[in-house]
Amino acid sequence: MSSIYDFSVKAQDGSEVSLADYKGKVLLIVNTATGCGFTPQYDELQDIYDEFQKDGLEILDFPCNQFGEQAPGGDEEIHSFCTGRYGITFPQFSKIDVNGENAIPLYKWLVENSTFAGFDKNPAGLMMSQVVKKMDKDYKNNSNIKWNFTKFLISREGEILARIEPTESMKKVHDKVKEAATAI
Repeated sequence: MSSIYDFSVKAQDGSEVSLADYKGKVLLIVNTATGCGFTPQYDELQDIYDEFQKDGLEILDFPCNQFGEQAPGGDEEIHSFCTGRYGITFPQFSKIDVNGENAIPLYKWLVENSTFAGFDKNPAGLMMSQVVKKMDKDYKNNSNIKWNFTKFLISREGEILARIEPTESMKKVHDKVKEAATAI
């Protein structure tokens, strides 16, 4: 598969959703977790969604339990938590794997077509470097997803514009989304 629009993903209800349904939209694809230090990013993701949905932004939320088992529970439980605690209104899909042999094809494609951008040199980034290094000594040199809340910004044409690591400031995420969503 050579285009993001060639993929289908599983909705929370188990039905298949074709990413071709999102042609012409700016996408922010995020692997999330409900019990992570980055979980409060849901607030800012919802703010970004509220601001730019009218400009054609869709945030696609994929819960993932691969990092510290921080997304326990079933799809309904996760969705209840996210809507109740953070009021999210963007699409949330069925829980997935983003790395390894059980990674969904979409994430295999995202990983194969992006590079690890590095963690910011802020306290969260320095901490994440230490945590991830324990799991993968060569983490800087491979494209695997490193942790929850890694984001992929996709253009209206289906191209990866940016891979945004979880330690990058949400202000920078906002600015990158704004640039993509408001470009003519």
